[in-house]
Amino acid sequence: MSSVIDFLERMGKDAQLRHASHDEVELALTQAQIDTPLCSAILARDASELQALLRQVPFYSIQMPIEEEEEDEGEHEDEDTEEAPPYEGSRETSRHAVSLTHS
Repeated sequence: MSSVIDFLERMGKDAQLRHASHDEVELALTQAQIDTPLCSAILARDASELQALLRQVPFYSIQMPIEEEEEDEGEHEDEDTEEAPPYEGSRETSRHAVSLTHS
């Protein structure tokens, strides 16, 4: 298996080999003594077949930023409003007073 990985690495580094004709790649695979099924997958550029032959599965990873929980922020806001009642002359207080007197 390491010879296949070495060949693929060489193919990735060498632009001439990467863009070589089918026959040139086949000759390079033969010289590297790569097994026939692997050669067929490489020549066909069949990544899924190559992964299956090498018993490799795609690996995916997602990175997301950590967000603070909204509950923590809401608790702090409630604490702030409980500690400092609104100014008596504010519009909120006067609206509540008006609605209570008209009820």
